[in-house]
Amino acid sequence: MKPISNQCPLCKGLISKGKTTFTADLGFGVVVVRQVPAMVCELCGADWIEDSVAEEIEEKVESARRNYQMVTISHWQYEGASQALG
Repeated sequence: MKPISNQCPLCKGLISKGKTTFTADLGFGVVVVRQVPAMVCELCGADWIEDSVAEEIEEKVESARRNYQMVTISHWQYEGASQALG
């Protein structure tokens, strides 16, 4: 993944380190991960998640899919996940 500039490509606002909420609809259930480290536009709220963070989220989604979990809600900080982006 190439580095994200500090200007939002959507609205030209300032992008800085922040947190976002990731959601995935599995059809039979949902996965929600709160407080995910991301780069967030201060103007429009668009967000970008680094590849290493996305890989860990993908593992959570696949686990929920394999176990046919209807609802999975977690908090990034308390899952023992690495704190990418500081």
